[in-house]
Amino acid sequence: MDPNMFPKVGSKGGSSMAQHISAFASRKFSINRNTGVPKPGRRFSIGEPSINETGSKVHRQFRNAHEGHLPHAGLDASRASTGVVWCTERASEFGFLEEPEKWANLGQGAPEVDDDIPGCFPRPKTLELNENSREYGPTAGIKPLRQAVANLYNVMHREGKDSQYTWENVAIVPGGRAGLIRIAAVLNNAYVGFFIPDYTAYNEMLSLFKNFAAIPIPLSEEEGYHIHPEKIAEEIARGTGVILTSNPRNPTGRVIKNPELAEIQDLCRERATFVSDEFYSGYNYTSDCDGTTISAADNVIDVDEDDVLIIDGLTKRFRLPGWRVAWIIGPKEFIKACVLPPSPIPLLPSLPTSFNQSQTHLTPPSLSPHSIGSCGSYLDGGTNVPFQEAAIPMLEPSLVKAEMIALQTHFREKRDYVLTRLRAMGFVIKYVPDSTFYLWLNLEGLPGPISDGLNFFQACLEEKVIVVPGIFFDLNPARRRDLFDSPCHHFVRFSYGPKMETLRMGCDGIERAVKKYRGLESAVH
Repeated sequence: MDPNMFPKVGSKGGSSMAQHISAFASRKFSINRNTGVPKPGRRFSIGEPSINETGSKVHRQFRNAHEGHLPHAGLDASRASTGVVWCTERASEFGFLEEPEKWANLGQGAPEVDDDIPGCFPRPKTLELNENSREYGPTAGIKPLRQAVANLYNVMHREGKDSQYTWENVAIVPGGRAGLIRIAAVLNNAYVGFFIPDYTAYNEMLSLFKNFAAIPIPLSEEEGYHIHPEKIAEEIARGTGVILTSNPRNPTGRVIKNPELAEIQDLCRERATFVSDEFYSGYNYTSDCDGTTISAADNVIDVDEDDVLIIDGLTKRFRLPGWRVAWIIGPKEFIKACVLPPSPIPLLPSLPTSFNQSQTHLTPPSLSPHSIGSCGSYLDGGTNVPFQEAAIPMLEPSLVKAEMIALQTHFREKRDYVLTRLRAMGFVIKYVPDSTFYLWLNLEGLPGPISDGLNFFQACLEEKVIVVPGIFFDLNPARRRDLFDSPCHHFVRFSYGPKMETLRMGCDGIERAVKKYRGLESAVH
């Protein structure tokens, strides 16, 4: 760079320019994502990656898999896998798919599914199929299951309230991702605020659709990744029309509960749509495992007026991830099948029956006139009918309450076991998770070669253990930040969802990896 290009310090404008030059002085180099080779002119970083990162095979693999694939005709291969899938693909290179029983998969975000938990009801082992189940089902789900979901929420979250959910407030969807995609499809031109870190699939959802702008909201480790109402107020003040969050929160294991949850919903009311992903609502350890579940449904004033969309299902708290039965609850205006204009008028985007020509926009303005129920016809085709029918008796409220008590007691015991094991290995765990079945594990106290998420993941693979590098939970849908700038780079997500014997195997493998690298570090010194 020619120093004469800029005014000298002390000349007119020179002081300001010198500050700009100084600000860029600490910026290092960028990484060519196709080759993994450093290149000059690093645009986003404020620090230099260590040799443990730049010389790491798994880092190169990550960069190549995320924006690094060479293009195929009409395809974007960088969208081929989310975090857990990518980790499974890497584990397969070490033999995971050939002998899964010899591995501790602590990466998959799934609970144990066997009928071994004391107090939990046994899951169906067979399905009775009738002729009606051979037909296409409604894309919003069969009415009896929608009624059962509405009743469950009314009993567990709306007792004594005037406004009650009905079957028309519920859409049945084929899994959580399908539910999120349906919600994304009905969002209108809006700013969608999302939090970092959060669920990895949000990254794909937020990047696929162009009908809204995704706005990241970083959370602070020092504050325990807590979502404060003041932060919500700030986002709404700058024009954010949709707030999306998992609650309880993946991957940090933190939960927003009342009265703060109620305060957040009060702030959003008539100002922003609140989308609450509540798949871990049953994994709540804040009330001494009494079966209480966490839901924004507690604080809804009017089920058809409050702009609150809740998504949950059988996947996590009913421990049936393979069934792909989930639901969205919200105002019936956005759930119901749209009313089409009469023939022979050409078909236009459908409008709710409450729409009239004097309206300048729909309420809330963050949602489009397409309904969550009907958009399944072109997105996913709807949920498997026989599994919907089999789900109905599981949602009897007293049965669910007993199930949640047993679930919370069992998973809290597993949480406490892994906390004890990991702390004995030297991990510093500042915040004990009060929900979900995840630990957000900080690696910065480990030996340098395994002190970042990707290299720790690689070391665990060598011991037949799978975890998920924290980088996948740093939602970066516009890909504006580099890997090494991520606040999640030195974390992994550890799942204590599997059975206890798998957790023991996994902790043993992690302990071997940590001892190995501590021994190497000692030998160097």
